[in-house]
Amino acid sequence: MVLPVKTFEICLQAVNEADSAQGLLDAVEDLADLNDERSIPTLIQVLGFNNPGAAVAAVEGLIQIGVPAVSSLLENLDGYNYGARAWAIRALAGIGDPRGLALLLNAAANDFSLSVRRAAARGLGNINWNDMPTTERTQAQQQCQDVLLQVTQDDEWVVRYAAVVGLESLALVNATTNIIQCLERVTTTDATLAVQARAQWALENLDK
Repeated sequence: MVLPVKTFEICLQAVNEADSAQGLLDAVEDLADLNDERSIPTLIQVLGFNNPGAAVAAVEGLIQIGVPAVSSLLENLDGYNYGARAWAIRALAGIGDPRGLALLLNAAANDFSLSVRRAAARGLGNINWNDMPTTERTQAQQQCQDVLLQVTQDDEWVVRYAAVVGLESLALVNATTNIIQCLERVTTTDATLAVQARAQWALENLDK
């Protein structure tokens, strides 16, 4: 039996006609696997559906497409649906394009949703600095550092954990005294043992 070729048109139709959560997940996975820039609008639309599995597949598809998806993600960020916003932030964080930096900085520091702040904090450690003009890089890295240091004081432990991850990634590029001192402080003073342990692991990784 010869299976039908899953063209863009067929996969797009399957997403639009999905009548169950599993059906939508399967259809989005097939669409994302095509790595076709034409799928960007639909994958972004899926981020707003109440289907975490499909959203994960859409995020992975957008990250796989990479830089061509950034403009659409920035232009279509949902200011009302924080779930969709968190997924979009995860996609931008995974791509690491510097055009998303200002959004990630603001989201990590100010968004009311902990899932958005967490995704943004991790993303600040994943910026592709080589894609940014060297004349802007130092100031941008300083901004990332300042925000991540601030976020280590967030009320939510998962956000503080993400900030530690972001600081470690940033330190691999530019290990400042402030970052090291902050991580050392977190290892002994954070209220959550998981965050303390992650900070200790970061210090050990940076010392290798």
